[in-house]
This record gives sequence, C-alpha cells and structure tokens, in this order.
Amino acid sequence: MFSLRNLGVFGRAYRQFNRYRHILAILIKYGFGDFVDRLKLDHYLEAGIHLISRKPRRDVKRMTRAKRIRLVFQELGPTFIKLGQLLSTRSDLISGEYHQELLKLQDQIPPASYEVVRKIIKNEFGKPPEELFRYFEKEPLAGASIGQVHKAQLKTGEMVAVKIQRPDIRKLVMTDLEIVLRLAALLERNIKEFEIHRPTRIVAEFANSLSKEIDYMVETAHIERFKRQFQGDRSIHVPKVYRELTCEHVITMEYIDGIKISEVELLKQKGYNLETIVKRSADLILKQIFIHGFFHGDPHHANVFILPGNVICFLDFGMMGRINREERENFTNLALQIFDGDVKRAVNSLLKHTDYFKEPDKTQFEKDLSVLIDQHLYRPLKNLDIARMLQQLLWITTKHELCFKPDLLLMVKALSTAEILGKELDPNLDLTQHMRPFIRQVQLNRLSPKRITEDILYSGTEFVSFFLNLPGELQDILKQAREGKFKIEFEHQGLNPMLSSHDKISNRIVFAIVLASLIIGSSLIVLSDVPPKWHEIPIIGLGGFVIAGIMGFWLLWSILRQGKM
Repeated sequence: MFSLRNLGVFGRAYRQFNRYRHILAILIKYGFGDFVDRLKLDHYLEAGIHLISRKPRRDVKRMTRAKRIRLVFQELGPTFIKLGQLLSTRSDLISGEYHQELLKLQDQIPPASYEVVRKIIKNEFGKPPEELFRYFEKEPLAGASIGQVHKAQLKTGEMVAVKIQRPDIRKLVMTDLEIVLRLAALLERNIKEFEIHRPTRIVAEFANSLSKEIDYMVETAHIERFKRQFQGDRSIHVPKVYRELTCEHVITMEYIDGIKISEVELLKQKGYNLETIVKRSADLILKQIFIHGFFHGDPHHANVFILPGNVICFLDFGMMGRINREERENFTNLALQIFDGDVKRAVNSLLKHTDYFKEPDKTQFEKDLSVLIDQHLYRPLKNLDIARMLQQLLWITTKHELCFKPDLLLMVKALSTAEILGKELDPNLDLTQHMRPFIRQVQLNRLSPKRITEDILYSGTEFVSFFLNLPGELQDILKQAREGKFKIEFEHQGLNPMLSSHDKISNRIVFAIVLASLIIGSSLIVLSDVPPKWHEIPIIGLGGFVIAGIMGFWLLWSILRQGKM
C-alpha cells in the first residue's frame, strides 16, 4: 500500500528528471508559466526549466483557465487523471467552473492488446484464457487507465467479467506520486493561498485511495465485506467474486446484465417501479453510512445497476469509505443541530469533524452557518437541496481554514450523489425524510441499555488499567529524573518567519560594519600617504574605496528590491 513514508524522501524526485521536464513543458504549454515560477522550481530543476520553451500554444489564450487545467491533467496521463477526478469531488477546494471541467476527465487511453492480456493471465494463473474459460472475448467491454474489463464464460457456464490491470502501471503510478508529492510540498511552501488546504495531506489521501484501487485483492475484500453486511437483504445484489481466478492484478466476478440507474426511460419501458428504486437506493446508501459504517464511496450512475424485481446492484468497489461509531454519532448530532437551527452547537460539532491549525472566529463562523440555515431550511422539505447545502457547508469550513477528514468528505460526496441520482428518477425526492429514521436510530442506540453497559464496562476497564499502570509509570519518571535523563520538549509554532527576519537583520548589520570598517581603513591609508600611488593617491586606499562603493550599492539595491528602506 502506498503511503507518504513509501513515497519517501523528497530527493528521490531528482531521479525523475525527464518526467519533471515533461510536466513543466505541459504546464507552460497551457499557459501556466507564472504558476511554475511561483513554485520556485528553478531552485531544483535549473537546467530543466531553461531547456523548456516558455511560449504557450496560440490557441490556449481562447480557452478558459478551468479548461486548460483539465487539459493539463488529461495530457499528463493516468495518475494525474485520477488526481483530477479526486479533486472533482472536493467541492470545498474548487469552484463550480473548475468542478464542471474536472468532471469531464475521462481515462481516454487505448486498451492493451489481447496478446498483453493473455500474457498477464498466463503469468498469474499458469494457463492462458482459452484454457481457463469456455470463451473469452478479445475486445474489452470497458477500459480505463488502471485496467480493462473483458466478458468471459467459465467452464461451468457462469458469465463473468474479468478485470485485468495494465502492465507496469504500479511503477508508473509510483513515479508520478513521488513527483506529485514534491509539487504538493512546493505548493504548500511557496503559495500562501494553498497552505490552508494542506496539499501534502490531499496527496496522502490520493495515494492511499489509488493504492486500494490498484490492488484487486483489496477490492475483493471490499466486495466480500459489503456482501456480508447486506446478507439476507433482497433489495440489493452484490456480485460474486471467483477467488480461484482472482489475484492482485486480475479480478474475476459475476457479470451483471442490468440497466444503469440513470437510464430512466429504459427503466420505464421495461416496467420497473421508479418510486421503489428511489426509496431502495436511498435507504441502502443510508444503511451503509449510519448502520454499517462501511459505504460505497463512488455511487455514480455508471456504478449502480437495476436488476429485475427493482433490485439495486453496486459495481466497482475500489473506493470505499469507513466511518466509526463515534463519527456517526457526531454527524447525526450535527445533522439534527442544523435541522433544528441550533447554530452554536452545530459549530462545535463541525469542529469535531475537522482539522485546523488554529480555532476559527466562532462568532463569524456562527453568522455564516446561520445564513446557510436560513437559505435552505426555511422552505418545504421536499424542496430542500441536500447536495447544494452540503457543498455550501464545505465552502464555509474552507473559508474558516478548516479541513474535513477524508472519509467524512467521501461520505458527504456519497450523500450528495445519492440525492442527485434519486432526483433524476423522482424530482420530488426528500432525502431528509429518508435520513430521519436512521438518525433517530443512531440516537436511540446510544441510549440503549446494552450500549450504556458496554460504555460503563469499557470506561471501568480503562480506569482500572490506568491505576494499575500509574505506579510503574511514576516510578519510571522518577528514575529518569534521578539519572538526569528526564527531558521536557516543546515546539513553538510561528517562530520561523521571525528567525528568518532576524537573520536578515543581523547579516545586514554585519555587512554594514564591514563596509564602515573598509571605508575607515581606506581613509587612514589615504591620509597616511602609503605607497604605491596613482596620481598621488595610495592605490590600496583607492581600491578599498572602490570595493566599499560596490558593497554599498549592493546593500542599497538589496533593500530597495524588497521594498523596505
């Protein structure tokens, strides 16, 4: 699994010099030369930048900035396309125009040839497709940057979908992730407006998500867990995975022959009950979040199929979210507080769901949240736009320099997508009515005798453990103090800018002292009439004055360049 630790030391990025040049060339090609300059990449890739033409394409000037960003991601290939798709879900980071452009990102990569697919399957299972399957379609059903899907039939007669990972995709992704991490660190360091978004954290989230998507054994585990949590529920069908034909690079699962949930007219023609479909799909997503705490992170129209009997079937389990019991309870508190207009408590609940460098101005935060509540909640509930309200809530948290935790962002995305899909089938969908029973159940579970007993037992166990370990911990502290090993460490935040300023001041003072000494020394030499001379002026003294003049102009230019006298 990828992680920032695996991505490692920044210096490793130097080894991808050609890839860096390619990335910089594309950025400049689409008119982002100023952005490259602001990143201060010349400190790291001096030679590479000078070798790149600084002229963007002629037709670029006619494009919007959002479109140019989308084309940059598109041209940079699989890893950057995936990153752009992730950013398209982060409505707290990007505005509407950029969001709409990034939604257009598609994995437009030619499929691998059948010879390559055949070789991968033979390497993984020891036999070619023609020996493992009754038949195997050479042309893929679907293709993307990570893998492609082929329809096949097992020798036992079952129809299956075989997803094969592209060769060497892991090496390519790893190289690009190292570079993306480096660029994220430069964004955080050199461009102030990006600092509050913590780009390195977004890259860590992205790397973790991509590592799960690239390992089909992880997706297999997701499917099997998802199947267990809905065992016995006839309103949902989870595809079967054939483990004997599944590995890290190949996954074989039941072929689903259904209708996409977005194909409303076709569903009507086939006699499906749209009202039932909307209710079931909304309830299933809410069950995943509020009951099981394990949910599909990308339930868009291509990943939700409808089967005979109005049965819902989810596909593509690479992106899954997890939300623990405490987070579910905090979220239900937040939902109830917003619905009830309890702004003060809602702000406190939001702070529990977010990370921040410093606590925001609560008075202004409460005012912004009040405007949101007034805008959305004082209207008929059936007209309430949950997706838009959640998007605006994310914008408010970003405005106050708060950052939602990754799985909670994924949950917000899942809820928003569920409402959008539901309203395509039934414009009068009221998601709040579906949510209320689940919120109420979470509240009741917290007060159930079983839960209270569990909490008391857990707290009691922790309390006893604390007191049993306390004497030993105190003894260790006293021993370290007696041996002189006891240390207290603290870190003061915000000193670096001040220390940097102090360094500049001290350097200038030293420079000025040296300059003054040089002038005084040169004056004494001139007055002493020390040979050798030029036009009756001592050459050493004259040279000293010239050097002092150069140093003086250099110091003055340095001060003027920074705009500070």
